Amino acid sequence: MVQRPTENRTVHVLVATPSGTSGKGGIDRVMGVLKRALELRDGGDVDVRFIASRGSGHIAFSVFHMANFCLKMLMARIAGRADVVHVNLSVSGSTYRKMVITAVARMLGIPYVLHLHGSDYQAFWHEDHSFLSRRIRGMFEHASHVLVLGRVWHDFIMRRAPRAAARITIVPNATERPSLAHRGGGDRVHILFLGRLGERKGVPQLIEALARMKPLDGWRATIAGDGEVEATRATAARSGLADRVVFPGWVGPDDVASLIAAADILVLPSFAENLPMSVIEGMASGLAVVTTPVGAVEDIITHDQSGLLVPPGDVAALTQALTRLVEDPTLRARLGEAAMAVHRERLELAPFAESICDVWKAAAHYRARRS
Repeated sequence: MVQRPTENRTVHVLVATPSGTSGKGGIDRVMGVLKRALELRDGGDVDVRFIASRGSGHIAFSVFHMANFCLKMLMARIAGRADVVHVNLSVSGSTYRKMVITAVARMLGIPYVLHLHGSDYQAFWHEDHSFLSRRIRGMFEHASHVLVLGRVWHDFIMRRAPRAAARITIVPNATERPSLAHRGGGDRVHILFLGRLGERKGVPQLIEALARMKPLDGWRATIAGDGEVEATRATAARSGLADRVVFPGWVGPDDVASLIAAADILVLPSFAENLPMSVIEGMASGLAVVTTPVGAVEDIITHDQSGLLVPPGDVAALTQALTRLVEDPTLRARLGEAAMAVHRERLELAPFAESICDVWKAAAHYRARRS
C-alpha cells in the first residue's frame, strides 16, 4: 500500500546534486545554499537528503554514483521515506543520467521535480523530433513540477514541453546575506571576477578590456576560479597586466566572502548563463555589477539602475562600463545600493527555501491524489 502524505506528515525528499553540497560546481553551490537555509528553517515538515548523482571524480565513474542514487531511491521507497525526488538538471551527461533517475523514480511511483540550471539548454535541447528531443520532452512533461530560474526559461519550457506548462514555477537563485562587512578595495578600485575561466564566461574579452584600461590609474583586478587559469594568467602577462591582475585559482566559500568584501565591482561578461550565483553574491554585498543580458540576468539587473549590462563579446562596451565605474564613485555607490535592495527584496535565502519546500509539498500531495 502506498503511504499517502498529508498536510501534517513530514515530506521526505531525495535531492540529486552532482557532487554533493560541498562540490565546486554551480548546482552544488546552489544546493549548499539550500541545505544551509533548510537547517535554519523552523518546522519538521520536510526531511531532505542530498545525494551525489555524478561524483567529483572522473566522468567514467559517474555511472556508479547514478546507480547508487537509484539504489538509495529504492531503499527509501521500501522504507516509506521517499515522497519526492528533486532532480537538478544541466546539459549533456547530466541530462542522460537524469533520464535514468527520473525513469526509475516513475517506476517506483515517486513524483519528481526537475530543477533546470543548464546555461546552454536552449542549444542542447534541439527543437526537432529526434529521439533525444522526445526523451527530454517526456522527462519534463512527466515531472510533477518544473523549477526554472527566470522568465526566459519559463517560456522556453512552455514552448518545448507544452504539457508541463501548468506545473512550471519560477524560483530565482538566492544567497545568504554577506558574513563579512563590505570594505571595498581601498585606494584602488577592486574589480572582481568569480567563475570558471574560459570562453563561455567571457574571460578572454575581460582580459582584453582590462588591457585597454592600462592607462587608467586607480584600479586592480582579481580573476578567481578554476578552468584555464595558467593560460589566462599567461595572456594577462603578455598584455602587461601582471602587476594589476591576480589569479588565485579556485577559491572556497570563506575566500569568496573575503574577496567580495574587498571588492568594488563584480564583473561577469558571459556568453551564456542561467542565473549566475556570483552576480547575486555581488548584489548581496552592494557591489556595482557589470554583466551581460543572458539567461535570466535581466530578471534581476536593470541597466543603469541596478547594474550595467553590456552585449556579450563587446570588448569596447565592457571597457567603457568598467572605466565608468572606476572613475565615478557616485555611480558605483548608486548601482551597488540598488543591487542590494533588489537582493533584499527578491533574492533572500529564507523565501527561496520556502518556495522550494512549497513545491516539494505540492509534489507529495500530487502523488497522494494519484495513489
